[in-house]
Amino acid sequence: MPHTFQAKNSRIDLRVTQDQKELLERAAAVKGVSLSAYTLFYLLPIARQDIDFHDKLVLPNRDRDLFLSIMENPPQLTGKLKTTIQKFRDKYGKS
Repeated sequence: MPHTFQAKNSRIDLRVTQDQKELLERAAAVKGVSLSAYTLFYLLPIARQDIDFHDKLVLPNRDRDLFLSIMENPPQLTGKLKTTIQKFRDKYGKS
């Protein structure tokens, strides 16, 4: 799949201690990449993961309201599900 060129014209500045900077520079050197490349390689996947995790936990208002309504007013159990739950309770003594 061909990649399109996208100009990199945004910057991020980080304030770190000298020890932290040296550690990051050494790690980048071990990998044979620039400090910027090293930082992006490790930070971008974590950023995506954090956003995905957040998006999975945050429901739209409509879905949240529906979920809370069902939790507050659960539907009556019927049929096979009710029978199965009763058998489980009888067998394991759970209420």
